[in-house]
Amino acid sequence: MIKNVEEYLNNFFRGTKNPSLHAMKYFMEEYNNFEKEMKFIHIAGTNGKGSCTEMISNILVKQGYKVGKFLSPHLIKYNERISINRQDISDEDLISLITELEPKIKKYNENNNVDITLFELETIMGLLYFYRNKVDFVVLETGLGGIYDCTNIITKPLVSIITSIGYDHIQILGDTLEEIATQKAGIIKENSNTIIFENNKKVDDIFVRTCKDKNNKLCILRKYNIHNYNYDNQFQYFDYKNYKNIAINLKGMCQPHNAIISIKCMGILNDLGYKISENSIREGLSTVIHKARFEEIHKEPLIIYDGGHNEQAINNLKQSIKMYYKDYKKIYVISILMRKDYNKMLKMLLEDDANSTFIFTSGNDEKRYTPKQILYNTAKKYKKEEQQIYAKTLEAGIREVMNIKEKNTVTFVIGSFYIYGDVDKLIKEN
Repeated sequence: MIKNVEEYLNNFFRGTKNPSLHAMKYFMEEYNNFEKEMKFIHIAGTNGKGSCTEMISNILVKQGYKVGKFLSPHLIKYNERISINRQDISDEDLISLITELEPKIKKYNENNNVDITLFELETIMGLLYFYRNKVDFVVLETGLGGIYDCTNIITKPLVSIITSIGYDHIQILGDTLEEIATQKAGIIKENSNTIIFENNKKVDDIFVRTCKDKNNKLCILRKYNIHNYNYDNQFQYFDYKNYKNIAINLKGMCQPHNAIISIKCMGILNDLGYKISENSIREGLSTVIHKARFEEIHKEPLIIYDGGHNEQAINNLKQSIKMYYKDYKKIYVISILMRKDYNKMLKMLLEDDANSTFIFTSGNDEKRYTPKQILYNTAKKYKKEEQQIYAKTLEAGIREVMNIKEKNTVTFVIGSFYIYGDVDKLIKEN
């Protein structure tokens, strides 16, 4: 009998082995392809897919629908990845699903060269949980990519969304934007609907061709669709078509882009015969919460957490800092997974903020994270005379910033989603 969900799931491989949908097809055949009876909004993208997942889910819940939400990674508990109307799956339900699936996992592993991975298990658990709880919609976020992403086992989403294309997971998806876009275009299905936000022409042409080949209706949203933009410390405001003075409860210049994607998605659902009112759209966007994305996790001293871990995300972070904290003294606590392009990220961060302090850590697992000394030595190449850089443990770094008494000082904990729980715990302990 499984007693500890986390211990059990930690035994599964976390990454991607020989990307394919072979294991997911096996699971679906075991369960008579139940996914064909479900209604999906499928979301991919280098950045922005988490925000769109939260916005779309929140709008649909405000309208009164029962909404399954599947996302990754979790921040504190695995349960966060699978939720219905903002209520995470319980340990009891996870244990029940794992117990049911264990014989099927064993059967698959005995007959195949590659074992079931963690994300494959999480995906089938999420889909089964949503199906059995008879949700109205599933808002389904890809793990990475598209073609071979576990979530791409679904055959006909109501809407496919690709939020942005940037450099990430290049060892799996390819090292050009066109290769990455081709992978993500894998979620586009026959006779359905797709929304993208403009990229460059070469990238967008890939989506245009894919949609044409699959008789899929494509909508390309553009920056000029957003009008009368302004912001304050709580909301960002803008006009989009007939929607005037929309307010979003998320910070960052990328969020209006994600918001109009979400509004367009609601328009398509309305065209398909579902009912989503303007009031639900407004309420959903003004109350949406997306943890670990430019999130204020402590007030005094002021600490902001942002899990961005690629070039596009760091650009978004820098824009947000200029918008909200331009005149503050800045401290950065940085942890970066080994597989990420830490050199480019550090160059981007150190080229601004001449008087800032940078604390480099090895995250919460020295086997997964770039060693703090490597980050420190890399930063020395880009360091300006006024900048201060240190290599410390995560615990020492958080303890130091928690002791700050100066006003107009802000700390940014950045570079990874996977230390959120540890940072939260360390803050509470100090």
